[in-house]
Amino acid sequence: MAILKTHVALNVTNIEKSVAFYQAMFGVEPIKYKVDYAKFDISNPALNLTLNLANNVQSGGALSHLGVQVESTQEVEAAVQRFTAAGLALFTEDNTDCCYALQDKVWVTDPDGNRWEVFVVKLGDTAPEKNVAVGQGVNKSCCG
Repeated sequence: MAILKTHVALNVTNIEKSVAFYQAMFGVEPIKYKVDYAKFDISNPALNLTLNLANNVQSGGALSHLGVQVESTQEVEAAVQRFTAAGLALFTEDNTDCCYALQDKVWVTDPDGNRWEVFVVKLGDTAPEKNVAVGQGVNKSCCG
């Protein structure tokens, strides 16, 4: 069976700052680094991340945020240490109920405003009583 690897290509306005950010984010050096392009080949999580120099980047757009799910709170804490050592501004959340799951997480933002979280799920569903069955749809009354 083939190994699947996600590919994310981001436009960036400053290749040097972005490379420094993603080195801190993933703890690896780019495997290819040009004046207008960088490529990270990350094994865990399996990710082919490329940075493409652009004149401008629309912050936000349809993208909410990006994230890496890890297996333990210790891995979240290791990310906090890595980000702190790199001088990145960060925000941590412990035992937060997010996306109907109990999580520990740390947030950082890349030089172009893309928000990343490194998180562990401690409890998979904090509101199982609110589940909707597939095909059932959501019952909305609109026209009383």
